[in-house]
Amino acid sequence: MENVERVCRFLDEAGVYYLATVEGDQPRVRPFGTALVYNGRLYIQTGKIKPVSKQLAADPKAEICAFKDGRWLRVTGELCSDDDRAVKVAMLEKMPSLSAMYDPDDGNMQMLYFKNATAVFSSFTEAPETLVF
Repeated sequence: MENVERVCRFLDEAGVYYLATVEGDQPRVRPFGTALVYNGRLYIQTGKIKPVSKQLAADPKAEICAFKDGRWLRVTGELCSDDDRAVKVAMLEKMPSLSAMYDPDDGNMQMLYFKNATAVFSSFTEAPETLVF
């Protein structure tokens, strides 16, 4: 659990990270800002109506990358959907600004957690550090 919390803390401190998915043979990258540790899993959040949701349904392999203070983090794994209302509520409690766009019962709010994840912390001055969760 310590690895997951450390990764989430870096994402929170960076503020923005970039999520890469694939659509057919075309990579797709977009900025995200949601991150939550819940029941030992690293979650991100999106809307089911967005193309990213459809891309992940077709191919759950994804990668995120964040940069802060000369260090970057890449997390690679599969993103799995979780419709548990409690995790949606936890995300809205952590990030109340999302309440303007999402509700745990709206049928659109989607929580995704990393499965079989590898996180690598890197910089230009230190050897990479790899965490698995």
